[in-house]
Amino acid sequence: MRKIINATYVTLDGDMTNMQDWHMDYFGEEAGKAATAQLVSSDALIMGRKTYEGFAPAWSGRAGADEFADRMNGIKKYVVSSTLREPDWENTSVISGDVVAEVRKLKERPGGNILQYGFGPVTRLLLDNGLLDEFRVWLHPVLSGKAKPDDLLYRDALQTKFTLNGTEVHSAGMIILSYVPVRPA
Repeated sequence: MRKIINATYVTLDGDMTNMQDWHMDYFGEEAGKAATAQLVSSDALIMGRKTYEGFAPAWSGRAGADEFADRMNGIKKYVVSSTLREPDWENTSVISGDVVAEVRKLKERPGGNILQYGFGPVTRLLLDNGLLDEFRVWLHPVLSGKAKPDDLLYRDALQTKFTLNGTEVHSAGMIILSYVPVRPA
């Protein structure tokens, strides 16, 4: 069965937004290699509407720029949305209706990992239904100081426990923490 892996970039104070102010200071050659390896080991992306609306113009505008951009544009993409009907980003399908059942079917299909960026309602739905297999926190050593409550990783939600699955420390100070959700017995 395929694994769904979430990769979330976050600051020490929990900011998942405002990346233009803090992300690139810590995203060096090591992080580039890790991000590329993560993407190449996946053969699909799953995202919510908000992530889609940010990614589609950004990545389609970089077509041909490098291996990573070409992979982002060419990989199969699934957008969870009740309002999007005809996505214009190549190789994108919409999941609506019974999202949990549709994602279960995706996981049962043959193939590589399914990657998800960011942490929002889709991630919470995956976690709450036992569909998220790994949570990778790309922890940046900076306090953003700019996040609003909805921009934070740490916000009101059901308690979820995790087991540490691995760590990767980069010379620029960023740490990738890999966790596996603890499934209730």
